[in-house]
Amino acid sequence: MTFQNRRFTALAALSLVAGLGLTACGSDGDGESASGDGDLSITMLPKNLGNPYFDTSTGGAEDAAGELGASVEEVGPDTATPDAQVPFINTAAQQGADALIVSANDPTAICDALEEAAGAGTAIVTFDSDTDPECRDLYISQADAAGIAKVQVEMVAEQIGGSGEIAILSAAANATNQNEWIALMEEELDANYPDIELVDTVYGDDDDQTSFDKTAALLQSHPDLKGIISPTTVGIAAAARYVSTSQYKGEVAVTGLGTPNQMREYVEDGTVAEFALWNPGDLGYLAAYAAAALAGGDIEGEEGDTFEAGKLGDYTVGENSVVLLGEPFRFNADNIGDFDF
Repeated sequence: MTFQNRRFTALAALSLVAGLGLTACGSDGDGESASGDGDLSITMLPKNLGNPYFDTSTGGAEDAAGELGASVEEVGPDTATPDAQVPFINTAAQQGADALIVSANDPTAICDALEEAAGAGTAIVTFDSDTDPECRDLYISQADAAGIAKVQVEMVAEQIGGSGEIAILSAAANATNQNEWIALMEEELDANYPDIELVDTVYGDDDDQTSFDKTAALLQSHPDLKGIISPTTVGIAAAARYVSTSQYKGEVAVTGLGTPNQMREYVEDGTVAEFALWNPGDLGYLAAYAAAALAGGDIEGEEGDTFEAGKLGDYTVGENSVVLLGEPFRFNADNIGDFDF
């Protein structure tokens, strides 16, 4: 039985029980139970709280919920570890959440909890960082992984003149999206940039101070380093902060994935020439619409399913139940003033 079938079997059972309950207790005459308000309940579980990137994505989900007549509750751990996410998944299921939207800190560690939640009738949507496909109904991907990897390599190559040593400052060592992008960046470097050498990959655990310290250590360990790619919004901001007040400003390129509001001062002071991202608000917005379509039975998360996502338009579910938001966007001094997130 597929993941989707397990969940919809559970939903059918729950619907039967609910129907029997309404027969016994009666309704208010307009098709809703006397005690219910008809709202769709969505639980938003980012990797960790207090992260500006996820603050923005939750804001997008809340905007979508307002249009859908749904409610969104954001919950999550203070630290980005998979074990810390499990209790929040369990609680969402116990409280009867219609849908759970989660950015996974590990591809497999939260699967058991997600499967239990699905068995209780909760629609499971991952976004930003995926689990193994069998652990969820849909994955809302910020962009094609190969495209995300390619744009970061292109930017660092342009900024260092196509040759020299570079390093990668990642998030957690087991972060699904980070590791996929890093592997694809390595392939892109090998295939198209023979004069650029990746000399080190380090992990800042999506913690500002740890990422700051890892940047300092990289620059001390590799005196010929010409560029740092950080495919994480926490990491790129911490790396830029370190470089901005150091002897390496103007000498070592810092690029990767960041938000305009985090990176604006570093672009304006010349520390960072260009970086990329998608709009995390749109990512959360799309995830909420997808969750509503799943929970409402409009789609089952199968390849070829289509649904409408408000201002973003229509989307089609792709292979492995993946929905792509769109292409990454480059931010630089010419356009960063046009964005506020």
